Amino acid sequence: MDSDARTLVISVPDDKLEKDLAGLPGIEVVRWDMGDSAPRAAFDIVVPPYIRSPRVLARLEGVDVRLVQSQSIGYEAAARHLPPGIVYANAATVHEDSTAELALTLTLAAQRQIPRLVAAQSEGRWAGAREGDAFPPSLADRRVLIIGFGGVGTAIAARLRGFEAQVEAVATRARVEDGIVVHALDELSGLLPQTEIVILALPGGEETAKLVDNAFLAALPDDALLVNVGRGSLVDTEALLRHLHAGRIRAALDVVDPEPVPEGHPLWSAPGLLLTPHVGGASTAMRPRIAKLVRTQAERMQRGEEPINVVLRT
Repeated sequence: MDSDARTLVISVPDDKLEKDLAGLPGIEVVRWDMGDSAPRAAFDIVVPPYIRSPRVLARLEGVDVRLVQSQSIGYEAAARHLPPGIVYANAATVHEDSTAELALTLTLAAQRQIPRLVAAQSEGRWAGAREGDAFPPSLADRRVLIIGFGGVGTAIAARLRGFEAQVEAVATRARVEDGIVVHALDELSGLLPQTEIVILALPGGEETAKLVDNAFLAALPDDALLVNVGRGSLVDTEALLRHLHAGRIRAALDVVDPEPVPEGHPLWSAPGLLLTPHVGGASTAMRPRIAKLVRTQAERMQRGEEPINVVLRT
């Protein structure tokens, strides 16, 4: 950056990100958690808080902002609350690996019946490997279908390589990528009857809403496992509950609809369900990666280059 270039002003929502960006040349960092009106009339980059209602984005009304850098990958809800004239980038490259780790964790925990064994431990009871007459299902040799083959889906596939599972994927376009056969979405119905584990890694939105409906679930073989680390809106919750209570399939969900799950909701007590509270990207990998992404955006802005990861222009 030229020595006489203007200093970039970046707002951040917390002291951690402020500390991570402190001391960068040509950058002024301002704390703003978007809980109230903007402390400045203009910002070069605004970083909203992580996992906060997208309604806070309405506070950008009347503020001169060159770029809003989200800390999340998903952005379908943001579009409804952004004022006009905003360039909005998502956090691709930040959460994919952590989310893939959780997808694998949920899959292994459900297959090897870890919740049953943890419950036995809390009761001081030595549970056997068998439940009834059968051993728990393996991940090895299982037919796994990843639906959605973007950053998260490809990261999941990479982690499945060492488990000797038979992995294929579904996306908008058929292809072979990194040795994985990727089917087009219109082939999905023919793949489900042979699929033992389905992992959802799709974004939300109208196009994917309730993709997993009663017909989808009915097409799966008995005792199939549904894993969702995409968005809760992908799954018809009522249909899923019917199949869970029938003992037809099992599920391991990090995202659900509704979210958060209300007190007393049937999801809390559904048989065959492992539930985590939308923590896919919440690991120690996040903080250095979001700081790196914000630094990258600032450096590109200083060089007069376009930002990366732009997903909305309102």
